[in-house]
Amino acid sequence: MENRDKPENEKIPTNEELGIWEALIPVFALIAMLAFNVYVFGGDALSGSNQFVLLLGGAVAAVVGYFNDVEYDKMIDEVAGNIQSTSGAILILLMVGALAGTWLISGIIPTMIYYGLQILNPTIFLAACVIICSVISVATGSSWTTSATVGIALIGIAEALGISVGMTAGAILSGAYFGDKLSPLSDTTNLAPAMAGTDLFTHIKYMTLTTVPTIIITLIIFIFIGLNLEPSGDTDTSAILASIEDTFSITPWLFIVPAVVIALIIKKTSPLIALLLGTLLGAAAALIFQPEIVAQIAGTSDLNFISGYRGVMQAITVDTAVETNNENLNDLFSSGGMAGMLGTIWLIICAMVFGGIMEAIGALATISKALLNLFHTTFGLFASTVFSCLALNATASDQYLAIVVPGKMFAKAYHNKGLAPENLSRTLEDSGTVTSVLVPWNTCGAYHSGVLGVPTVSYIGYAFFNYLSPFMTLLFAAFSIKIKELSDSAKTQTA
Repeated sequence: MENRDKPENEKIPTNEELGIWEALIPVFALIAMLAFNVYVFGGDALSGSNQFVLLLGGAVAAVVGYFNDVEYDKMIDEVAGNIQSTSGAILILLMVGALAGTWLISGIIPTMIYYGLQILNPTIFLAACVIICSVISVATGSSWTTSATVGIALIGIAEALGISVGMTAGAILSGAYFGDKLSPLSDTTNLAPAMAGTDLFTHIKYMTLTTVPTIIITLIIFIFIGLNLEPSGDTDTSAILASIEDTFSITPWLFIVPAVVIALIIKKTSPLIALLLGTLLGAAAALIFQPEIVAQIAGTSDLNFISGYRGVMQAITVDTAVETNNENLNDLFSSGGMAGMLGTIWLIICAMVFGGIMEAIGALATISKALLNLFHTTFGLFASTVFSCLALNATASDQYLAIVVPGKMFAKAYHNKGLAPENLSRTLEDSGTVTSVLVPWNTCGAYHSGVLGVPTVSYIGYAFFNYLSPFMTLLFAAFSIKIKELSDSAKTQTA
């Protein structure tokens, strides 16, 4: 993932004067306000009202901090630091919007959909989504890149087949996060062992014990759903294929652009640079393969330098739609460009305000410490780690903090229990990394929802891998399955 700079060396603010119930006041207030807001606005809550509720939650946290001698400037500084840390995510979101625009008018996304409709039938579609996204995510180390490339195309195929986009998004994210967890290129996969005190490949090997069974269960569920699926769309896709061919120049040469982007990510090129190059290559492909569409978007019948520039820039920056002779495809072949990502960016900024104030007043550290002291058995230690990660994903709105804070707080406790550090690193990933996408106001939830165009509430029930992972790690802990202990020499060392 690429939502912020890695904070291995961040100091976690503590506040000895802040009690656990005081630390939970902003959490309860936020949950209550969000629940009421969703009740009133329903699916439109993310259009703006939820964002303001996050600010109100931050205000409640600030009041709690004020009564516990936390200076206003300290809270503002922490908020500023949090927002600054998301600058990479904001730029990536803007570039994803730009890329989606040029990949639409160039015919790259329509070409993916065209060939995908011929290969993927409804029965195997959801399971295929999991496998395809797993492979891409392992190769790139990024669930974000996976969503922004093949994920968008798969959503388009689902809409054409009449398959629920919620189910499809759940399958996409299940595969994307499976690959992200196991890829040595993923920053969270590097961060978790760094926090726990183990090495990368020991962490990955140990993590397969819970991750592989979880993805197998996920695939079985999606295969079962596929066998019983009754698509609402026309399974005879010949008319849809004909409409795509009539509108776009379909050619396998267009696959060169996404292949280049994926190759750049595999070679550890900055995702921002890779997406920018993908956008520019998409623009060039549009001028070469789809000149009539570019001219149409520019509002003219002739393509020249000025109209080409106008058409490409409009696709990159604002709403763009390519009309076909099939009404079902018209909504599919539209893009919001960079402007379409502003709502998601707004949500991330407001979430960082709440998370920043919660961090500044010491609430995050207090909640984690309380969870640590709540349990005294080995299973209790695993459970408290899981709950701490889940709580921080919901309150701090950032998956990195959901790894860093419990990682720093729990490392000594695992050592004192005689448990190898890979137990902690695995638990951090099983509960911190994968569940971030299930929280609408978390940076990951906001990103994937915005990129795929599917509300979090629509896919949350189908992201089986993401919410089964914490249960799997707890199951292993409960029955002491593959719980590695420290060697005798390691036990003598300080945590």
